[in-house]
Amino acid sequence: MSFFVSACSNSDWRTASREPAGIAPSPEQTTEAVIEVYAADAFSWRGWFAVHTWIAVKAEKAEEYTVYEVVGWRVRQGHPALRTYTTKTPDRYWYGSRPEKVLSIQGEKASVLIPKVNEAVANYPWANEYQVFPGPNSNTFPAWVGLQVPELGLDLPFSAIGSGYADNEVDAE
Repeated sequence: MSFFVSACSNSDWRTASREPAGIAPSPEQTTEAVIEVYAADAFSWRGWFAVHTWIAVKAEKAEEYTVYEVVGWRVRQGHPALRTYTTKTPDRYWYGSRPEKVLSIQGEKASVLIPKVNEAVANYPWANEYQVFPGPNSNTFPAWVGLQVPELGLDLPFSAIGSGYADNEVDAE
């Protein structure tokens, strides 16, 4: 089995594309506020059944997006799983996989919701944890934000394995 998996995954994460997909509104051309959620096939054989998801927000007239995502390898290196960074291109390929927009909100509604999204991110209860299954993982994070900010209307794809972990934890409270 391991031979089959390794034979089918000859790509190397270090050389896989991280280029922008060109689907995010350019901060230079779009001055209004933007919230976007992206999903891309997980790296290598995991992409056969699962996606990685992340959130990008851009305040009105901001020159860059703030991107929020959860990455498991960070925990193994002693860092928080929750990663925050700024970029003009939040729609980069996820290690060779082209992202798709799961959600896009622009204008006044985005301006109103960005502080709520930022607050939900700040209160994410598993910022230092990562477990592939059942979670918390990269899909638990946007699901959690969506539960805290229902006005987003966030509906993650079926292949966002681990997104249900947030539901189970909310129900337990």
